[in-house]
Amino acid sequence: MASSRSVDPGQLRAAVLAISAWLQGDAPDPARPELAAAVRLSLRALAADAPGRTVEVRVPPFAAVQCVEGPRHTRGTPPNVIETDPRTWLELATGLLDWTTAVADGRVTASGTRADLSHWLPLVRL
Repeated sequence: MASSRSVDPGQLRAAVLAISAWLQGDAPDPARPELAAAVRLSLRALAADAPGRTVEVRVPPFAAVQCVEGPRHTRGTPPNVIETDPRTWLELATGLLDWTTAVADGRVTASGTRADLSHWLPLVRL
């Protein structure tokens, strides 16, 4: 699990800007460390903005965080799980893709009654 401690907004913005051309379809795949930094920092920012342990957000292979207030989950698979790929997550985090479309298109799997991040997205705008 990634840490939920606060993220420096400048550091988050720099990490996202480093991969922004790729997100917009104007550049080849970013280097793995750049992609990992953007995913991890944005997930940590989500956990800081929506503290709690009711929803687990997974973006394999880079990170997962627990967030959103409500009943705390302690063992096994949590009842509220969101999973997506790094590109989709970063498109959501930057506002290039909206939550409803991502879920409807099957780019995000969201199970559980609290598995909706639309209230907290986007985290940063390009």
